[in-house]
Amino acid sequence: MPLALYALTAGAFGIGVTEFVIMGLLIDVGKDLGVSISAAGLLISGYAFGVVLGAPLLGIATAKLPKKPLLLALMVVFTLGNAACALAPDYWTLMAARVVTAFAHATFFGVGSVVATSVVAADKKATAIAVMFTGLTAANILGVPFGTWLGQHYGWRSTFWAVTLIGFVALAVIQFLVPRRLPADAATNEDGSSLAVLVRPAVLVGLAVTVLSWIGIFGAFTYIAPLLTEVAGFPETAVSPILLVFGGGLLVGNLLGGKLADKRLTATVIGTLAVLALTLVAMAAAIHQQIAAVIFVGLLGAVGFATVAPLQLWVLGKAGDGGQSLVSSFNIAAFNLGNALGAWLLGLVIDHGPGLAAVPLFAALSPVLALAIATVAIRREQRQALVPMEAAAARC
Repeated sequence: MPLALYALTAGAFGIGVTEFVIMGLLIDVGKDLGVSISAAGLLISGYAFGVVLGAPLLGIATAKLPKKPLLLALMVVFTLGNAACALAPDYWTLMAARVVTAFAHATFFGVGSVVATSVVAADKKATAIAVMFTGLTAANILGVPFGTWLGQHYGWRSTFWAVTLIGFVALAVIQFLVPRRLPADAATNEDGSSLAVLVRPAVLVGLAVTVLSWIGIFGAFTYIAPLLTEVAGFPETAVSPILLVFGGGLLVGNLLGGKLADKRLTATVIGTLAVLALTLVAMAAAIHQQIAAVIFVGLLGAVGFATVAPLQLWVLGKAGDGGQSLVSSFNIAAFNLGNALGAWLLGLVIDHGPGLAAVPLFAALSPVLALAIATVAIRREQRQALVPMEAAAARC
């Protein structure tokens, strides 16, 4: 694989740590800032909404800019934002800093996806996207457990200082490994002033499927620490090691999803959504037994990230010849809108519904709906593809 892909992976690692590490620190942040677990969970929603807001603002404004300088500028925003998080004196300042940090997220991964697919052969596009997103899986395997441990022993602010340092490292790697001239710079014919591509029915369907699937994934994962401690009965010190299991699942699922999508894209989209829904339903029972809980934490990571490359490539394919960076950025925003809604909706289940133990079961509802929508959309596309073939056969 080209070195540029691994530079993107480094940036993805830094962004992945700052997005996910807060989940292992919800209890610590809540205690220090005097807010409830569900209120601390909204820091995840705030970050996700920052991603959603950043996608249109930065995606449109930067659509025609050269890709390498753009990637570097986005990492600067990310790095300064994490420093602001570390210095935040109260809950709302931390929330604002999280939102600002998140502005870089969607455009970085959106542009990164286009760059990744432009530097590899046509039959390796999903794998290239998966390689970039391996940075997120590495963040969960290494960064999040270490960040959780660091925050528990030296205060949650130390974790954000560590992430700031990661941002500087990612900047250096991108500077040295990403070439100044990229195929994506020459190939793009996007019009940053137009949103027409985003109102195509096929694109809207793809974005909706992404949102719904990740409501379920993040609805469960947001509250993984209290699920493990208050439902499964693990001590708080066990959360960090168990997150390693989740990270291992991410790595396997991410790469497997990319390889399967390169072979049969639509079948992989349907299959991963179906397995995700089944995993969440089974996890509702498994979370009450410690061994089963650990196993299903790993399975959630695997099936959750197995959806990433297929969904990203599926939506990219609906953008046509133009607008790929913009659609790609919006699909990253769709992932994070799902994150935000998942944290909020499952917070309601905790505060006003059946309670914490019911989170995985309720989280399964949205992937079921995503599966239904994707199945209908794919069957419709297949029927439409058959019409010209049937017409040609009739003329013969």
